[in-house]
Amino acid sequence: MAVVCPTVTATGTHDYRKQVETLLPFAKRLHIDLMDGDFALTESPPLDQIWLPHETVNDIHLMFQRPAEHLEQIIKLKPHMVIIHNEADVHHMHFAAQLHKHDIEVGLAILAETPIEWAEQIMHSFDHILIFSGNLGHQGGSEVNFELLDKVKFVRERHPDAEIGWDGGVNDANARQLVEAGVDVLNVGGFIMHANDPAEAYKQLTEVLI
Repeated sequence: MAVVCPTVTATGTHDYRKQVETLLPFAKRLHIDLMDGDFALTESPPLDQIWLPHETVNDIHLMFQRPAEHLEQIIKLKPHMVIIHNEADVHHMHFAAQLHKHDIEVGLAILAETPIEWAEQIMHSFDHILIFSGNLGHQGGSEVNFELLDKVKFVRERHPDAEIGWDGGVNDANARQLVEAGVDVLNVGGFIMHANDPAEAYKQLTEVLI
């Protein structure tokens, strides 16, 4: 069954803690955006100020231009998974291998404008493929680009064992369509975090998928 994964996108330590604590009472898995101010124009708190809650499964979406420079710090956080971008300056397969040595799963994110074929040769090294339809480093304000569902189909046909994630514009009106198209993990930012009642918004999404 598909998973609803609320997104934490913070530019300060206070906001980071506030968002995490808002989600802990109901979320089972978190998608934590970390930005370097380069690959993504916004910047998250420094890695030495980031903590991961023990109550949830934690995925780190590393929007860094040079993620390998931070490998040691990322490993110390002990996340469930680390997602890097196909467009980042990194030896992708080496990075994935290093994390796998520490029993950390690895995802590959692909921006909307990047042809999915450009990533095909390295997909086999990754556990998760993230189809990105959002705004880098921003929570909410994006819309689902349904043309990107062709990328979901491409991954599903060639790498059937890979978990497929979607990031950008998910809400209660389109969640089922995304899942029916083959998405396993719905990373949801604004629909939950900007709601008057985040817990109720999360519940609405999970009920749509039943």
